[in-house]
Amino acid sequence: MADKRDYYEVLGVRKDASADEIKKAFRKLTKENHPDLHPGDKKCEERFKEANEAYEVLSDEEKRKKYDQYGHAAFDPNAGFGAGGFGDFGGFGGFGDIFSDIFGGFAGAQRSNPNAPRKGESLRATVNISFEEAAFGCKKEVTVARVESCADCRGTGCAPGTTPEICPDCKGTGSVTVSQRTPFGMMQSSSPCTRCRGTGKIIHQPCKTCRGMGSIRRQHKVEVNIPAGIDDGQTISKPGGGNAGVNGGPAGDLLVSVIVRPHPRFERDGTSVLLEQEISYAQAVLGADVEVPTLDGKVKLTIPEGTQPGAVFRLRGKGIPFLRGSGRGDQFVSVTVKVPKNLTASQKELLRQFAASMGELDGEAGRGIFGRKKK
Repeated sequence: MADKRDYYEVLGVRKDASADEIKKAFRKLTKENHPDLHPGDKKCEERFKEANEAYEVLSDEEKRKKYDQYGHAAFDPNAGFGAGGFGDFGGFGGFGDIFSDIFGGFAGAQRSNPNAPRKGESLRATVNISFEEAAFGCKKEVTVARVESCADCRGTGCAPGTTPEICPDCKGTGSVTVSQRTPFGMMQSSSPCTRCRGTGKIIHQPCKTCRGMGSIRRQHKVEVNIPAGIDDGQTISKPGGGNAGVNGGPAGDLLVSVIVRPHPRFERDGTSVLLEQEISYAQAVLGADVEVPTLDGKVKLTIPEGTQPGAVFRLRGKGIPFLRGSGRGDQFVSVTVKVPKNLTASQKELLRQFAASMGELDGEAGRGIFGRKKK
């Protein structure tokens, strides 16, 4: 017994460690050194056996008391303590629950029923719409390749008038359990049945239409309702528009992504429509009524006298309809002032007279900044 390491040292815990700390340390070691995870690694196998032995003692209150008092001799049959050694290691004793926690039911874990109803996969499509269609809504058609249940065999995969056979190897479960004797006892593992390929059934006479698959893929044109107020990049879900379900399960969904084409004049900010409107210098100075475009057509916008470049005007209720709820956003019109070019001599003279009346010009009017600087 002199060559054995201290059990507390093996698990890497203090001698006053709690039961939870011991269990946690053991879980960590088994994850790191389990033979199934390190096939052929003798060092991992030895550490695994050593951890099992230490945990079997330290996890039992009575055995731990004896070990704390007598050490390894407490479990040596030749020492006279009558402990009986570690005869339970062959089948891992009471480790089944902790192995189940660590390896997810590794000893005989159950697979889901392959014949249970399952929902079909969802499909994705895209649709391009105009700025106005996004604002007010529309209907569009998209073409999708959808998997649907075979009409000839009604999804069974069998030729009409025949039925599938329950797989005799897996008894319809789709998986088989294999038991194997190891140095640590009998180990069980579950894997897909090779005879039925995990389906749980064998089809002797497959349907000629779907070749035993139970489903076929066909092109479909689907009408999609685009709601008013939808924005670029948003997705519409059409329940039941995806692939057919399996074993009688519901069909998947059709997810349609919306792409909104840019507008030559309008921009969008949430439910607001933004427009840049150009006005003349005279309109900015004297004021005017100008026509501006909106989603509902042209409307009159009053430009007050002395309007400055960059001024913004609001047109209430002329924006994007709210996607969920009633009402609409507003339209905001930002004005830019167009500076006239190629004026005639008389127009320039009139402008000089105006500037002089405003006290903006002196005797050097018309020379420009470079002419004045040169003088």
